[in-house]
Amino acid sequence: MSLPVAIQRYLEKRAIRRPWRIEGARHRDYRGAVIIPALAESECLFATLAGLQANPPALLDRFLVVVVVNHRQDAVPADKQDNLLTLRKLAETSNLLPHLGWVDAASDGLELPLKNGGVGLARRIGFDLTLECLDWTGSPILATLDADTLVRADYLPALAEHFTTAAGGAVVPFCHQAAGSRAEHRAIVAYELYLRSHVFGLELAGSPYAFHTVGSTMACRAYDYVRSGGMNRRRAGEDFYFLQQLAKTSGVQSVAGTVVYPSARISNRTPFGTGRSVDQLAAEAEPARLYYDPRCYEILGAWLKLATAFWQAGSKELLDRATAVNPALARFLVREGLEEIWTGLCRNHAGRQRRLSALHGWFDGLKTARLVHYLTDSGWPRQTAAEALPPLFSRAGLPVEGDAERQLTILRKRQIGTACDFAGCLSCRNIVG
Repeated sequence: MSLPVAIQRYLEKRAIRRPWRIEGARHRDYRGAVIIPALAESECLFATLAGLQANPPALLDRFLVVVVVNHRQDAVPADKQDNLLTLRKLAETSNLLPHLGWVDAASDGLELPLKNGGVGLARRIGFDLTLECLDWTGSPILATLDADTLVRADYLPALAEHFTTAAGGAVVPFCHQAAGSRAEHRAIVAYELYLRSHVFGLELAGSPYAFHTVGSTMACRAYDYVRSGGMNRRRAGEDFYFLQQLAKTSGVQSVAGTVVYPSARISNRTPFGTGRSVDQLAAEAEPARLYYDPRCYEILGAWLKLATAFWQAGSKELLDRATAVNPALARFLVREGLEEIWTGLCRNHAGRQRRLSALHGWFDGLKTARLVHYLTDSGWPRQTAAEALPPLFSRAGLPVEGDAERQLTILRKRQIGTACDFAGCLSCRNIVG
């Protein structure tokens, strides 16, 4: 089967293939693929695969699951040995799923390079190698999990149903698994509450980037993967940048009908992220000051409304109006080059919709985060959940009382949009009730 021209061009010019290859895959007509990077995950990976195994046989027969067993050349010996064990176990249990493939990025000569060698590159290797295994007569799907993330039996059906009508990128609702100790439990509650409250604040501000950026929740149409330029190679934060690019090129929506369950365990494998944050938070005795001052979201929302309402104004008027909202906002916009950028947008995009679309391409998720951080450093420092969340909840008409666990339950119920019935989920009983 010949590949579409755009896919062939991507494979020739941008894809990462050599020296790696998929072992175990036998077909070239899969409806979709699930990519799972694995670094020293011999204990957790097969629970993730067992969760996938519980999905409907008809869909499992059309989906390729690819595990990218990987480490950098400078990995510690214990991680290297664990990866070699994982590769042996995959070869011995290849019939665990109808179509289970794996990529050896761990043996001598196949390890990830020191430069940009990490989870972003591992995901990209899996995605890029999979492109030649898909059925391009339809609209194939790409998704990614982490090797310590559990899924339900409705995971593949929910993805298939979502992309029947939706294009672009998608995020699957998530709940963290239960933690192993009281301190870790307190830490993961604080961290997930931070993730959810930030997206909640972005939503209230009207940001088009109000979605979670968790690596084990990402999915997209394969065409849109190529259109976005493919997965970036970052050692951490690859999920944020990939979803941001998908949002710019084809949009990001939420999948309904399933939930995935990332691990809550402590880990220091990446420079930042869940594992490292749980480690740091578990060691703190005082309530975590993680949460952005709600006034940061108010200023962000005022800026987005201002730019929308005065899309025909000149840059000077926009900056004058931004100063009236808050001088720190205007200083940030000047520092980021709004005057020159806005002049170019006005010159190149005469219509309202195209100009505002171009504006959000410039004022993207990263720029949004930089504004929030700038405001945080300009007089609105981070707060505890008890300080930061009641004003946000009040704006949305949500109950403002309760501790961090109650606040997390409220946000989960609002953001997940489906019943979560996994017994090992953090505080799941509160949502089901």
